[in-house]
Amino acid sequence: MTTIPMINVALAFVPVLVVLAVMFWWSLAIGDSVVAVGRMLIQLVVIGYALIWIFEVDSPLLVLGLLTTMLLIASSIALRPLAERRTEGDYARALLSIACGGGLTLAFMTYFVLTLDPWYQANIMIPLAGMIFASSMNVVSVAAERLHMEIDHGSPPTTARNQAFKAGLIPIFNSLLAVGLVSLPGMMTGQILSGVSPLIAVRYQIVVMCMITGASGMSAALYLYLQGKKQRAVSTNL
Repeated sequence: MTTIPMINVALAFVPVLVVLAVMFWWSLAIGDSVVAVGRMLIQLVVIGYALIWIFEVDSPLLVLGLLTTMLLIASSIALRPLAERRTEGDYARALLSIACGGGLTLAFMTYFVLTLDPWYQANIMIPLAGMIFASSMNVVSVAAERLHMEIDHGSPPTTARNQAFKAGLIPIFNSLLAVGLVSLPGMMTGQILSGVSPLIAVRYQIVVMCMITGASGMSAALYLYLQGKKQRAVSTNL
């Protein structure tokens, strides 16, 4: 692949600046958005250098440490929409949900589907874990926010849970419907740009889509189950 010159990378921020300008024009707070863009830039540059070292070290303990860190951060970000509505144990439930849904899916895919040997190949394990945990984080986040909204509007617990689960999975199933027709996802596009046969890239993308769908759905389902269990316990005590 042709290396993108730094000046061209800088030009990629023009559409982002347009969005920020619209937010400012409409009198919307742009502080968090600017911070998010800044963090994205810094985090990607840092991880780019870090991954070079990580791939060279090739240590199972280092990979496990990175996966744990990714899980801890993803679980925290997942609860951002709850803001002041967070209660004791919410973080533990989010962490357990993403760890089980995402972690088990990652283990299954790398052991049975991709048959990694050794399992801790950082150049494969870390990118896959990133996709899984990020997707699970987003779905849990949407489901958690929708659950609280349904409860605030007086929906019965089962209805609230079902609506939250359905809402959380909307982006996932939209992507399944659009893939190949509207979009060529990042992994497939990257492989094609690097010269891999489209037919081979399709195989990997199918695995990725199944991996993301399964991990996200299981994570959200477990989170909603644990939240429902907590609410039933609170109601019983009252």
